[in-house]
Amino acid sequence: MIWTWLLDLLYPPKCPFCGKLLESPLLALCENCQEVIPWLEGENALRKIEFTEGCYSPMAYRNSVPDSIHRFKFYGCPSYGRRYGILVAQCVQDHYTKPLDFVTWAPISQKRLRTRGYDQGKKLAEGVAEQLGLPLQKTLKKVRHTQAQSTLSEDAQRRGNVLGAYQMLDGVNVAGKHILLVDDVVTSGSTLEECASVLMEHGAAQICCATLAQSRKNRQNFSLGTENCFEKNS
Repeated sequence: MIWTWLLDLLYPPKCPFCGKLLESPLLALCENCQEVIPWLEGENALRKIEFTEGCYSPMAYRNSVPDSIHRFKFYGCPSYGRRYGILVAQCVQDHYTKPLDFVTWAPISQKRLRTRGYDQGKKLAEGVAEQLGLPLQKTLKKVRHTQAQSTLSEDAQRRGNVLGAYQMLDGVNVAGKHILLVDDVVTSGSTLEECASVLMEHGAAQICCATLAQSRKNRQNFSLGTENCFEKNS
């Protein structure tokens, strides 16, 4: 916690959606973005995911949200994970009342990890676990490098792309555990379903999923937001 405090002092946290300095490191985003982010409320926050209790997401993948997540994943902004974690954890607390044993995540491949330098799913999971006061547990490994899901438009393509791509880590026991499985965005749900199926095959009792955002086709009832808030290289 002292190290985190020093980092916040040396590098004051910024809103991950518009880049504005935050008044407190305890905040997830600035007041303006709080008003314009396309929040998901009630049943809209829930996506059905096979093998799980469902996936909860605080916002829609629209307006300034995609640019923010792209910076998080591709433009060297792993610190966004802490800010995102506040939002995802609050969404889970608002919607999911069953007990959870630990937080895990859908990992990226070793090839992508070498290229990117960090696993954005782990960074997000760390933020969520910190906010929920739960242990963080690595459970899965990605054994096959796959095409980025975002480049595939059809659900069937996405399912085939990740089929058999994940395996359980040696020595990890999830039997009887209630698990929170985290990823950045849910679209078709294929990645979360594949990860959840592996966890269930190894005896997990229940799995709840959570992402920062969800993308849905033909969804008209998302709140309005703003467009790109600041340049990707800022």
